[in-house]
Amino acid sequence: MTVTQLTISIPNKPGDLAKISELLGDAGVNILAILVSTTTPDGDGLVRFVADNPERATNVLDTQGHEVASNEVIAADTPHNAGGLLAVLKPLKRAGVNIDYLYPCTSEGKNTIVIIGVQDDAIAVALNALRENWIALYGDELYHM
Repeated sequence: MTVTQLTISIPNKPGDLAKISELLGDAGVNILAILVSTTTPDGDGLVRFVADNPERATNVLDTQGHEVASNEVIAADTPHNAGGLLAVLKPLKRAGVNIDYLYPCTSEGKNTIVIIGVQDDAIAVALNALRENWIALYGDELYHM
């Protein structure tokens, strides 16, 4: 059970991230989770995000000349309390899964949903480790929250 993450590069200039947000918003695409880095080797910004409609987001960005990469990431429920992130991190550590990146997602209720990026060949191991530890995982239902 995974969700689709989209990744684009944008110039690291004032207003460029706002343009992306405006394009997606005008198309009715809601960004559920986002990670922005302005320190890439080529000087551009890197934007990773999960949208409620990844296909529409890809089409909108493609038509505006953005190269969009997509990959599958894990959306996991994390207790919202001191040390709560360990509920997700410990099972992944025990399973030998390296986390490439992690960022928060919008959520409902008392817990926080985190987006976890791991290598493609580690997704199945990561999902199994989280399920064995009773961590709630999200798939397509995340797009409708």
